This record gives sequence, C-alpha cells and structure tokens, in this order.
Amino acid sequence: MSRGELTLESSPRSVSDARRWVASACHDLEREDLVEAAQLGVSELVTNALLHGAPPIHVRVRGTHRHPRIEVLDGSRTPPSPNHRMTHDDELLATIGRGLGMVAMSSHAWGAELLDDGKVVWFEPAVDPVDEPDLEGQVYPSNSPATGQPSMIRSDDGLRIDYPTFPVQLFVDWRRRFRDLHRELRLLSLAHEDDYPVAKTLTDLFDRFYEEVQHTLGVDDIQRAVESGVTTASILLVIAPEAPAVVEQMIDVLELADSFCRTERLLSLASTHQQRDFQRWFLGELIRQANGEPPVIWTGDDSVHLPQPRIS
Repeated sequence: MSRGELTLESSPRSVSDARRWVASACHDLEREDLVEAAQLGVSELVTNALLHGAPPIHVRVRGTHRHPRIEVLDGSRTPPSPNHRMTHDDELLATIGRGLGMVAMSSHAWGAELLDDGKVVWFEPAVDPVDEPDLEGQVYPSNSPATGQPSMIRSDDGLRIDYPTFPVQLFVDWRRRFRDLHRELRLLSLAHEDDYPVAKTLTDLFDRFYEEVQHTLGVDDIQRAVESGVTTASILLVIAPEAPAVVEQMIDVLELADSFCRTERLLSLASTHQQRDFQRWFLGELIRQANGEPPVIWTGDDSVHLPQPRIS
C-alpha cells in the first residue's frame, strides 16, 4: 500500500476526518488491531495542531506494514510540550488537557522532528494501552545540513563541478524526498534496529553524505537560487577529493531505498521517473566531472511531476 497524505482545514471537523482516514489506513494494512489506538492518537495530535500549531496541517502514514507510524505535520516549529502530570491517577481519565500523554499511552513510541518549514509529530500505535508511557518522546532538530559553516576545503584544492543550467525546482523536489528517506531510515534504525539492521547502516551513510554536503563550496549558491524562485541557475560546486567515493555509495543506497519503497516494504511513496532521472544526472555529474569529463547539461523536463498516490 502506498498512500498519500490527508490535508486538513483549520476546522473542528478535521479531527473526525483524520480519525476516519487513519482507520481506513489501518484496514488497508490489515491491522484492524491498531484502529482504536491510531484514532485516539491522531485525535490528540490534530487537536494540538489546530490549537497550538499553524497551517497547513497534514496527516500521513509511514513506517512499514509491521510497524506503521502515524504522522501529523503542521507549519509551526514550536516543539510539542508534554503534560507531565499525566502520570497522576487523577489525570489519566481526564477528558481535556490530555494531549501528548494520551498519545504516549496508546503507542510503542512517539516523537517529533523540527523541519525547515514546520514540524512533524509521530507515534506508532500499540495494540493495548501502555502501562508506563514515555512522556518525554523523542524530539529531534531538523536533519537538514547546517549552512554558513566554514568549509574544510579551499577552491584551489578541491574538485570543480560545473552545472551551467542547474534545474533549481527539480533539485528542491529531489532534496525533499532525500530528506524524507533519511528521516524514515533513521526512525526505523532508532525504533526497530533489530528488525531492520540495514537501516542503521544506510542512516550512517546518509549522515556521511550530509557531512560532505556541508563541506562543499557553492551549496549556498544553490540555496540562494532556491530562495529567489528561479527555474534554472549557473552553479559551480567545489567538492573534497574524497567526496566522489561517498557519492558513488550514495547512488547505490538511494536506488536500494527506492526499490524498498516500490516493493511496499516502506509505507512511503516511491520516486517518480523524473526524480530518478534527476538523481542519476545530478549525482552522476559529481563523479563524471571529478574524473575529468566535461559537464553534461540537463535536458529533461524542468517542471516538477508529483507522484500519484493510491488512496483507498
């Protein structure tokens, strides 16, 4: 099953819409045993997003068939604040102010991650109520590479990679998917490393790739082009001599992750043909030009083609 996401209006009816949507997702996964916990948890998270977050608000299902994860995204970067009094007996059955305490009581694990444009709060629904819920959760900063850090290489001792007509919007679309995959693998490795040992290995390589990105001259020029809203830009990157070896590994990892999605072992949308073509061109140029070959200009369609989810 590959599902898209539910976009919610800033309306009280959004809570019931989210409950129906996650119930349908659980039925699609043949996990009827998780419906009650999924509906309870999403009710609290959507209510929190409506009261304390900011639009747009989305609900989606990620993780795997065995360990599905419910996520609520909103436009506020303020971290969630658990109610630690939920451990008191007089509050466990309260009908208001329950918030994240109720999410913790109905999940194996829950947490939040701050994104560039908001946050995502997630939980893995449990079949039975949890006796000793984790009220702290797992809150992480954005996994985006840091900007503005001094580079470890100089323009005269690195490898120059030239993109005369760089398709900026395609890069934005590819970067979003790259970050989603990185986050998905990291959460799987943290919560279920015994079940998915390869996730930890892949996460470490993603982290290594991010380190190389931080030490690449010219990345700030890409970001400025993104912020300006242009379609194409002339970009010159300078990478460390050891970077091409990491990129070669990254290409294989991304192909493996995409195959993982397509076989529906991950509840994420597989990449489009356009995303795969851009990925092969963008990363392939880092290797080709590092080997002394001349630039190959992107000749594909510059308009972003969004994947078409199958919604039940």
